[in-house]
Amino acid sequence: MHIAIDASRTTVPNPTGTERYALDLIRALIQLAPQHRFTLYFRDAPAPDLFPALPHVSHKIIPFKRMWSHVRFAAALWADKPDVTFVPAHALPFVMPGKAVVTIHDLGYKLFPAAHPPKARAYLDLTTRTSAARATIILADSQATADDLTRFYGTSAAKIRVAYPGVNTPPRGDIQAVRAKFNLPARYFAYIGTLQPRKNIARLVQAFSAARQNLGGDVGLVLAGGKGWLYDPAWAEGVPGVTLTGYISDEEKGGLLRGALALTFPSLYEGFGFPVVEAMGLGTPVLASNTSSLPELTGAHAVLVNPEDVESIAAGMVRLARDDALRARLSAAEIGQAARFTWESCARTVLSALEEAAAS
Repeated sequence: MHIAIDASRTTVPNPTGTERYALDLIRALIQLAPQHRFTLYFRDAPAPDLFPALPHVSHKIIPFKRMWSHVRFAAALWADKPDVTFVPAHALPFVMPGKAVVTIHDLGYKLFPAAHPPKARAYLDLTTRTSAARATIILADSQATADDLTRFYGTSAAKIRVAYPGVNTPPRGDIQAVRAKFNLPARYFAYIGTLQPRKNIARLVQAFSAARQNLGGDVGLVLAGGKGWLYDPAWAEGVPGVTLTGYISDEEKGGLLRGALALTFPSLYEGFGFPVVEAMGLGTPVLASNTSSLPELTGAHAVLVNPEDVESIAAGMVRLARDDALRARLSAAEIGQAARFTWESCARTVLSALEEAAAS
């Protein structure tokens, strides 16, 4: 069969979770199914080595500045009439032909609307609502997201398939090089991700400041990631012990995580928390929220806290910093937990959904 895939998110220069998901899943999917014909649609020309050159895969580059999905991509689908279309990030075209499968990553804008600008929130609600209604099958990154689709949009559970993303463990990296580059103390907690309200940065920094009073001034907190929408400098800038690195490379991420006391990730909401599984894959202890998808990912192998309670976060940080045996126990168990999340497994679930949708 002919499978059309929106590959527009794979060419962004500094990919975050959604973009990495699209890239790695498409790579796994086209390798897995040589019996099918794939067309990858791009808004910008991909690098020559972005995807392997395979006889059953073709590329179409269709530049367009605004509303690419709903205008240019939709027009290409009407011309090509594939058996099934796959969009790996939320938004199907408003008007399109044939069967469709879409990945909906999360509904954080419904649970924490204040963490999103009003226009962005309205657009997310519109496109997710219409995509959920239009799709033949919906893929959700976690059971938490699947449940939210039913809760907020009345989507039938029979229409949803949970396909946990794969996670590529970062390169191990050079701990000393990372410490030297960012002038880090020997003992520090790490956060990795975009700095935006949903990630709960303000409470994390408040909790760190409280924990530091008990742990001593030689402990740091590293916030690694770009500044996202609604970023507020007052969250962290100028706070003693806090280092902001900006966007970091995968090599730097590996070194940063390996040298950390723990990854601290008390996000308000996650459809799937890639940094959590990346840290577990390196054996770095994890502190995470006890809400949304994060307990699904960590199982019993993390310190879980209430993300809306600064004292709960601070207590978890103190516990991890002081209890060497706890950190060792978590480190030993996490690697096996992280190994559950592979792109091959995800691609098999997605391929099954595409074949089921095309045949329906």
